[in-house]
Amino acid sequence: MTEPILEINNLSISFFVRAGEIPAVMDFSCKVMPGEAMGLVGESGCGKSTVALGIMRDLSNRGKITAGSIKFKGRDLTTMSEAELRRIRGSEIAMVYQEPMASLNPAMRIGRQLMEVPMLHEKASVDEAYDRALEMLQAVRLPDPERMMDSYPHQLSGGQQQRIVIAMALLSKPALLLMDEPTTALDVTVEAGIVELVKELGQRFGTSMLFISHNLGLILETCDRITVMYSGEAVETGSVKDVFDRMRHPYTQGLFRSIPLPGADKYAHPLVAIPGQLPLPHERPRGCNFGPRCSYFEAGKCDAGEIPMIDTGMEGAHFTRCARVSEIDWDAPLVHENVVEATEPGETILKIQGLKKYYEVAANKMFGGGETRVVKANEEITFDAREAETVAIVGESGCGKSTLAKILLGLETATDGTVSLGNKEIGSTDIGDRDTNTISSIQMVFQNPFDTLNPSHSVGSQIVRTLERFGIGKTPQERENRMLELLDLVKLPREFAKRMPRQLSGGQKQRIGVARAFAGAPKVVVADEPVSALDVSVQAAVTELLMDIQRSSRTTMLFISHDLSVVRYIADRVIVMYLGHIVEQGTTEEVFAPPYHPYTEALLSAIPIADTKISKKHIVLDGDIPSAMNPPSGCPFQTRCPHKSEVPGNRCETELPATRTIEGGHRIKCHLADDILKRMEPVVALA
Repeated sequence: MTEPILEINNLSISFFVRAGEIPAVMDFSCKVMPGEAMGLVGESGCGKSTVALGIMRDLSNRGKITAGSIKFKGRDLTTMSEAELRRIRGSEIAMVYQEPMASLNPAMRIGRQLMEVPMLHEKASVDEAYDRALEMLQAVRLPDPERMMDSYPHQLSGGQQQRIVIAMALLSKPALLLMDEPTTALDVTVEAGIVELVKELGQRFGTSMLFISHNLGLILETCDRITVMYSGEAVETGSVKDVFDRMRHPYTQGLFRSIPLPGADKYAHPLVAIPGQLPLPHERPRGCNFGPRCSYFEAGKCDAGEIPMIDTGMEGAHFTRCARVSEIDWDAPLVHENVVEATEPGETILKIQGLKKYYEVAANKMFGGGETRVVKANEEITFDAREAETVAIVGESGCGKSTLAKILLGLETATDGTVSLGNKEIGSTDIGDRDTNTISSIQMVFQNPFDTLNPSHSVGSQIVRTLERFGIGKTPQERENRMLELLDLVKLPREFAKRMPRQLSGGQKQRIGVARAFAGAPKVVVADEPVSALDVSVQAAVTELLMDIQRSSRTTMLFISHDLSVVRYIADRVIVMYLGHIVEQGTTEEVFAPPYHPYTEALLSAIPIADTKISKKHIVLDGDIPSAMNPPSGCPFQTRCPHKSEVPGNRCETELPATRTIEGGHRIKCHLADDILKRMEPVVALA
């Protein structure tokens, strides 16, 4: 077929509320050819999901397509009746949402939900629908498909739920698959498996895709073409290689400068966040929407009137919405003004030795009966952290990272081992029994900025409350002044003190979280996935903010994350955890270069890197992380290890490996012989 599967021309979508019309998408055009994957990227609120919902004609009673056309296989979806749309939705056009439980009925077994698709759309018999559902579960590589068919959604992991939703979307072999951030909430190893699956199934069934994401590395790995959106408009479109290597819009350039690519240096080449905020729909500027945030802005030219999409003049269909595209030196190197000297770590502040955390779980604890089982959340955790040092703790969900953080904060107490803050043992002391000085000395920045602020109190009062609890300031006026200084510290205007949390963006809320964490001049700050819920441009700003404050206050930071790109950029030392064990630790250079623990090797392979000049080894782990209630015998990683056959006998299955030092402070818990480890090749290298 030479005709596009999907062709969107000059699409405009508005939402009509009591305040009037809110234009969400304006003059948007996009084309997807048969078998092609188109990536749609941009910050939250730029209109990506609205475009997808417009294609599905699922805009609720407030949303309306006000101009343009959406043609699917040559037929205009905007003029179709509801009956015609129902025949197409789910059969010829399918959608995978960000949250899998938004598509799964918690009260129905998986098999029944899958069988509904061919039974409703193709009038298939029960037996035929069952066979096809079972076959599709095998196609998405789910273990034990018969058991999965008989399971309820809550009995599956997040990665398994997302595979079920993909299987459901593909059951009717749709011509177009819309994927809205399908891997955002998943671990990098699960994400790598989903990406591999989507690419394979797209080739197998010839399905075209519109892949919505803010992860540029993911777009590079999955898509053929890309469209960049900003404030409701497409600002650049072209082949992935053209846009990545020869970007021709300042916003696209800003996105790439916000992400930590291999070779980024937090001292010599810090990340550059896009200044300002995405404009609200009713506050869009005249001319270029990106003008107020653009370093190339020229009055009288960029704000003279509407700016259309224009051809860049390069090979291929590469278009941009920039009035100065021919005047800008796109190859000019970025001049870094905020270059800082490397920070020298001081003495050891936090020392953890032989830490264990076990939970006893009864099968029927509520009624006092049943067998008691032990969950081994942390096993023999040993490491230390020095003053002004950033120690990253990485691993999949369920590896024990957050349990360790809870013990440090006193929300849990250790089963065995010691946690020393300075010269004081705190691991066995519950937070209710800790003195104020100890509590203020170890603070936390949480993952979700939306859940950490009280919606009923102003931002300023919540920071003042923290200062009161820590006994900082003798009078209300002193605490008020300190609160304003903290707003200055996190680079927020002082007038924000009177604002309510609902009036702040996600990045601004996270800055308030950082201000509260540093309010008591802590010795240690535990940052638990502090940027994972934020857009890439906001991630850069919050990451640089955390490092700036840490450098000036010489605070020790434990940075918990599964994003190894950010870890590589921010961390001085890295600790890799798997099923409660530390399987590798060392400096960032040691952990990110061979020899690796096989688990670290798989984690590095799973990182989506937004750089066409990089080549990666391809390693996709089989299965999910085992339950901490029923861990495997021997090495905790042996059930998924691709190098297991290189160890003679069955040592991996019967014997827990000892932690050994490779060189310097680089330590690995693995049975692989030294000569095998030394022969390992780099996972990430220049192509």
